[in-house]
Amino acid sequence: MRFKRFDLNLLLALHVLLKEQSVSRAARQLNLSQPAMSAALGRIREYFNDPILVPYGKKMLPTAHAQGLAPVVAQLLADIDSLVSASTRFDPATSQRTFRVCASDYVTTVLLAPLLADLAKQAPGVRIEVSAPDDEALGKLEQGETDLLLVPESFISKDHPSKLLFEERHVVVGCKKNPIFRAPLTPERFFAASHIAVTLSHMQTFAEEQLRALGPRRIEVVAPSFLAVPWMLPNTHRLAVMHERLARIMMKKLPLAIAPLPFPFPLMREMTQYHTTRETDDGVQWLLKHMLAHAAAMR
Repeated sequence: MRFKRFDLNLLLALHVLLKEQSVSRAARQLNLSQPAMSAALGRIREYFNDPILVPYGKKMLPTAHAQGLAPVVAQLLADIDSLVSASTRFDPATSQRTFRVCASDYVTTVLLAPLLADLAKQAPGVRIEVSAPDDEALGKLEQGETDLLLVPESFISKDHPSKLLFEERHVVVGCKKNPIFRAPLTPERFFAASHIAVTLSHMQTFAEEQLRALGPRRIEVVAPSFLAVPWMLPNTHRLAVMHERLARIMMKKLPLAIAPLPFPFPLMREMTQYHTTRETDDGVQWLLKHMLAHAAAMR
């Protein structure tokens, strides 16, 4: 298929090349040989009369023209994906569709795990790809690379529809043997203790955002995920501020104690968001409906 002499099959190749900035990585992602990917890049260069990617040391960097093309190509592919999805009736019993969901390991544990067990019975052919939130999460939603984004309210975009999944309290968690739990926790004792914090791909979490505004803590360990934290607490005097639902799940597996936070702390509003073009996507709306139903059962 050609449009104004441009082979439309090259659109996806161009998008992946600009994203990966590597012929070999782009070839692997598209299941092509490296010579075939190089040939595609050659045809793209010829059409646009531009190198598109230029060698820089051991890397390849996009030209100024290529940087201008990248968001246009990404939006085109997102629109095509939306068109194809909207024009196909979604039948969960027979669908082989893959849904891409961005969610932390906390949300995956408390919401997605039970949801996926239920969906496996209704839609045995449906595949769910879960990725962790990072600083590119909103960009991936904008480009149509993510179907549903599950994040706290402060992280969503104002440009696309969103819905409240559930509200979550935070609690203080530590080893069951930690003497700090023998008496009611005070702000002074909380801030004097050693702590474990969570950083997700250089992103500040909801809890860290709130805690840092309250004052400095003695952070001895920084964990890469929410689920890693409870395993680091037994046999230590460290404390962590955790989502209450996740903390209560982990209490069944580890010798942990829970205490309320000794100061006012806002409820976290966990949201789900999808691109505006997914409003008429039967498949995304089906998944969203079941997600909301499971979230409502958690309240």
